[in-house]
Amino acid sequence: MSLTLKQQCETLLTAGGKHYHIYHLSRLAEQLGNLDKLPKSLKVLAENLLRNLDGDSVQVRDLQALIDWQKTGTADHEIAFRPARVLMQDFTGVPAVVDLAAMRQAIRVLGGEESKVNPLSPVDLVIDHSVMVDEYASEQAFADNVAIEMSRNNERYRFLRWGQQAFDRFRVVPPGTGICHQVNLEYLGKSVWYETRDGKTYAYPDTLVGTDSHTTMINGLGVLGWGVGGIEAEAAMLGQPVSMLIPDVVGFKLTGRLREGITATDLVLTVTQMLRKHGVVGKFVEFWGDGLAQLPLADRATIANMAPEYGATCGFFPADEVTLSYMRLTGRSDDEIALVETYCKAQGLWRHEGDEPRFTSGLALDLADVQTSLAGPKRPQDRVVLAQVPGAFQAAVDLELNKKSPAAKVPVSLHGDDFTLEDGAVVIAAITSCTNTSNPGVLMTAGLLAKNAAEKGLTRKPWVKTSLAPGSKVVTDYLNAAGFTPYLDQLGFNLVGYGCTTCIGNSGPLDAEIETAIKENDLTVGAVLSGNRNFEGRIHPLVKTNWLASPPLVVAYALAGNLHCNLETDPLGYDKQGKPVLLKDIWPDNAAIAAAVEKVKTEMFRKEYSAVFDGDEQWQSLPVENTPTYQWQPDSTYIRHPPYFEGMPVSPAPVKDVKQARILAILGDSVTTDHISPAGNIKADSPAGRYLQAHGVKPADFNSYGSRRGNHEVMVRGTFANIRIRNEMVPGTEGGFTRHIPSGETLAIFDAAMRYQESGTPLVVIAGKEYGSGSSRDWAAKGTNLLGVRVVLTESYERIHRSNLIGMGILPLEFPAGTDRRTLGLTGDELIDVGGLNSVTPKQIVPVKITHADGRVTELNALCRIDTQTELEYYRHGGILCYVIRQMLA
Repeated sequence: MSLTLKQQCETLLTAGGKHYHIYHLSRLAEQLGNLDKLPKSLKVLAENLLRNLDGDSVQVRDLQALIDWQKTGTADHEIAFRPARVLMQDFTGVPAVVDLAAMRQAIRVLGGEESKVNPLSPVDLVIDHSVMVDEYASEQAFADNVAIEMSRNNERYRFLRWGQQAFDRFRVVPPGTGICHQVNLEYLGKSVWYETRDGKTYAYPDTLVGTDSHTTMINGLGVLGWGVGGIEAEAAMLGQPVSMLIPDVVGFKLTGRLREGITATDLVLTVTQMLRKHGVVGKFVEFWGDGLAQLPLADRATIANMAPEYGATCGFFPADEVTLSYMRLTGRSDDEIALVETYCKAQGLWRHEGDEPRFTSGLALDLADVQTSLAGPKRPQDRVVLAQVPGAFQAAVDLELNKKSPAAKVPVSLHGDDFTLEDGAVVIAAITSCTNTSNPGVLMTAGLLAKNAAEKGLTRKPWVKTSLAPGSKVVTDYLNAAGFTPYLDQLGFNLVGYGCTTCIGNSGPLDAEIETAIKENDLTVGAVLSGNRNFEGRIHPLVKTNWLASPPLVVAYALAGNLHCNLETDPLGYDKQGKPVLLKDIWPDNAAIAAAVEKVKTEMFRKEYSAVFDGDEQWQSLPVENTPTYQWQPDSTYIRHPPYFEGMPVSPAPVKDVKQARILAILGDSVTTDHISPAGNIKADSPAGRYLQAHGVKPADFNSYGSRRGNHEVMVRGTFANIRIRNEMVPGTEGGFTRHIPSGETLAIFDAAMRYQESGTPLVVIAGKEYGSGSSRDWAAKGTNLLGVRVVLTESYERIHRSNLIGMGILPLEFPAGTDRRTLGLTGDELIDVGGLNSVTPKQIVPVKITHADGRVTELNALCRIDTQTELEYYRHGGILCYVIRQMLA
């Protein structure tokens, strides 16, 4: 019956004079029931299931469950989603290619055909995470940073060039081009995908998964996609479906329009706060309402980008006339645009005025109610209206652990300037990140504000490290065309590179005099950036408070120089006549912004993307070996053969119960993957720093953890080593330390884990709510695995990290309601037993026995957070990659 239904739904569609085969949802409705009230994001899933209907991984009952979702707005039913393509950035992409190279070797050792390890779906990897802001506020900053980047990352880039020739359907966008999400939005995304098979051209919705949380940015173009761990992405490109439950869909209704002076950044921070409060973890969010007609596509992409910050799987905007206008602007072909309009209207995916699908739950916002806002000091959902920033900063200082009395003003001399540095100083002001540099509206506003400020004689404060890191070269073209570049340069916002930079912690060093003043006087200083993440320790290790803001506010804070300044009422500085200049005096009006945005032309996109995969002379001159398997270098400190498949049998062994496990760490709420996974700078006296020095690497050449993700020896040593992580087993201590039991010694977490491994002791990690929120860092799970952790027991998980733990063979459990580490009085001295693991089923209750140091025994009924049958298979095989290898061998 399955194949018959699929055949019945196949039909021809004509668009722009061309013919396409499609699987028509109206024909599916004739067979299984009306789809009219299904959210458009779920209609994309319905088409995906119909097109892949095979009677095995996708069955008719899966489609029926999706259609029946309309009755209640929810469904506890597992489906297999097959995205059209995969998107990667280099920090997550390098270890993925390392894994593929290791899988080829493992397949060969086990007697299989190595060519089977090849992407079955198109994969695009954009090198965007490796450029650092070493040089800034000079005309040479861009050229110098690119040269440093190529020198630091030569081995990694040669490895990626090897992958480019070794694997089919694998393309690499070279460094110095842009951020993967902005390149995806401006060039790679199609809205409707098409391919030719067996002499037929098939059209279907463009869908994807990406190895970066902010893959959701493409939802603004009507493309369904989200971030997954690198492990899950590897499986997807090797033909494995993404296992998921049919999601709840939260409808977010937008009405009205933004007021004068309000930016898309203010809007997205408001939306993030509202949705985080509503609770959307693991859910789809779909935006609807007539306010969408007033929202440019770049604003939609800004909102979609921050879906991880509000906790949702995606933030979907259906296609409409705004979508087509953006595709025309960015140089998509007439045939592609005609296909998007015709296909989406035929399939019920087009947004019509007055549409009101069925949703699981909903909330609404009148755009006119949005206020000028920032978010901080540590979480993107903590929105603060502009006038309240000084109070919010002071409140954060007052709450800070071990904070001394307010520091005196510290005298500093720097580059010929003498000044004082104090608490509240803004030491980093960065226009950065795909979230906002993809949006001409906010960037042109920043350019206009810079022009107005410079003409009044305002300058940045000398202690502020300023930078401009656009997400694509098109931004430089339109800032030049509008005449704003000289003014941004004058204020220190010179181009430093095309990449993620400050938003991911690649802010580079502060000037030595500034760092010394901060450290010696325990100053609490701040960064203001136009990014999406401001977690502890992420932006710079010495900067304790980080504030997300629109690009024009980033410029304004560079002028003001201190978070105690109320930008609503206090002057940013003084003009040439000595008169105070307020923010409102230089803020451009909407008409001026609109006129500037008109300078953005289609020819800019066509020029910059005409040779997007070519790279510069340095990239093209990198030597590359033309071999199907990688030639591992035993002395490499960047690319190492990982141990995941060593001694792997052809068939999986039964899963063993966890007996007499020790607790490695007890962590609190909102522990992010930034806390767990190695990120940012490598300290010389850390286990990773000692390893690199033992292998002849000087501290000056350490590079970042992210750049060394292809070396498991570095990464496992940096797992749980974040400078701001707090392990409750060592109270009053920050950083990656624990107590080793039974010796009682305080050790680095890596060193303690190695002792436990020597004695054959399994390990458990205990945590609070929202464990693993933040970026989709596969090393947060890989490092946990290599430390010897068998079980993670928390109050709740964020979606991607839970999936990644299973993908590495780690069991995610949840405390029963009303029970947590505090109610149990856990100290870290306990022994943990977990039973019934060889017969565990999805969402089963699992017995956990806790033996306290005084001999008391507590028994818990923990919830197994293996949610689907497919996830269970991955767990039984010891992880998703071992499962895929065995499938290939079979």
